[in-house]
Amino acid sequence: MDRLYHVRMRSKRDQEVSMRRMAESEGESDLELITRLIRPFPDFPSKGIVFRDICPVLKNPAALAAVIDLFEQHVRQTHPLVDLVVGIDARGFLFGPLLAQRLGVGFVMVRKKGKLPGPRVSVGYTLEYGTAEAEIQEDAVSAGQKVVLIDDLLATGGTLFAACELMKQRRADVLGCLVVVELNDLSGADKLKPHSVFSLVRY
Repeated sequence: MDRLYHVRMRSKRDQEVSMRRMAESEGESDLELITRLIRPFPDFPSKGIVFRDICPVLKNPAALAAVIDLFEQHVRQTHPLVDLVVGIDARGFLFGPLLAQRLGVGFVMVRKKGKLPGPRVSVGYTLEYGTAEAEIQEDAVSAGQKVVLIDDLLATGGTLFAACELMKQRRADVLGCLVVVELNDLSGADKLKPHSVFSLVRY
């Protein structure tokens, strides 16, 4: 059964590589593939906002593999001593475990208040429309561990800032933040300083 599982995994991986080579042969890089598949939806969820939809990226195995490849390459080159990947509720959970598996490290969830069992550590933060709280389990991160944070989107930076504060409470070392999409005009990266932000696509 294990052998059959690994054969199937290799087959899927080979298919992803094949699809990406086809794209590259047509002159499209990994980043161009990802960018092409992100769809804009004007006036969603409210008027004046352009929603950047990553669902087509998730649906396309070559594009999803490209996202993880680019993140993996960046972390290995920039943060080779990372101990944990920390994902932000909820879309950070889509990319974080895949990246952690590639890097051979653990994955930790930062969740909205009330979603985790057992002893927890929490921090409040401000949203455009009010306040919220982010939590991790008390034993999720140890003092001195080196972590990278990952999410799908960086807008105003409130949620990622809260996650950085949680890591600070646990005396962990935040090496940097990773996002698929960054909205430059909202200046979220400024809020996260001195922590660095690595984004694949910027608008």
